[in-house]
Amino acid sequence: MTAVRDVAAVAAVRTEVAALHRELIRYQLVVWTAGNVSARVPGHDLFVIKPSGVPYDELTPDNMVVCDLDGRVVDGDHAPSSDTEAQAYVYRAMPQVGGVVHTHSTYATAWASRAEPIPCVLTMVADEFGGEIPVGPFAGIGDDSIGRGIVETLSGSRSTAVLMQNHGVFAIGRTARDAVKAAVLCEDVARTVHIARQLGEPVAIPQQQVDQLFDRYQNVYGQR
Repeated sequence: MTAVRDVAAVAAVRTEVAALHRELIRYQLVVWTAGNVSARVPGHDLFVIKPSGVPYDELTPDNMVVCDLDGRVVDGDHAPSSDTEAQAYVYRAMPQVGGVVHTHSTYATAWASRAEPIPCVLTMVADEFGGEIPVGPFAGIGDDSIGRGIVETLSGSRSTAVLMQNHGVFAIGRTARDAVKAAVLCEDVARTVHIARQLGEPVAIPQQQVDQLFDRYQNVYGQR
C-alpha cells in the first residue's frame, strides 16, 4: 500500500460513501451484502468503495476501502468489493464520472434478466435518462469485464444507468449521490413500466418531447 497524502479529502469521501449505502437500504435496492457505492476522491487518482461481504449495518467510514484507478488497495483493512476492478475501469475511461452504484434491485434486475431495455414511456425516464435505459452485455464478476461493458454501453448515451444482462443495475453520476439517485429512479421506472405492461402496451414518448423533457430537467428544474 502507498501512503494517502490528502487525508482530509479521503476522510470526507469515506464518510460520504458510508452514508450513501444507507440510501440503498432506505429505497430497498439491496439485500444482505449485495451492491455497493463508490466515489472518486476529487483531485486525486483514487476512489473509495465498500468492503466485500460486510453487512450494511456494519459499514462505517473507517471500513471503507481506498483504491487507486487500477483497482489496487491504497488504504483499508478490508478486501474491497468484487466490483472494484470494474469500477476502476469506469473511472479511468470516464473522467466525468464521480460516483458509481451497483444494485440488484428487483424490478430493474428483472428487466436485465430478459436483456430488455426499459423503454422511454414515462416523463421520468426522459428527464433522468434521456431515452431508454439500455442493456449491457453479460460479463463475468471480479475483473474489469463489467466496467468495459458499462463504458461500451453508456458511451454516447444520455442514460446514467445500464442494466447489465442477467446481473443488475450499474448507475453513474457526476457525484456518488447523483449515481444513487439514478439507481433509485431506475428501479422506480422499472416497476412502473412493468405494471403498465400488465395493462397493455405503453405509449412511447416522441423523440422531440424526450429531448425537451431532458433539457428542462437537466438545465432548468430545481434550484440553481
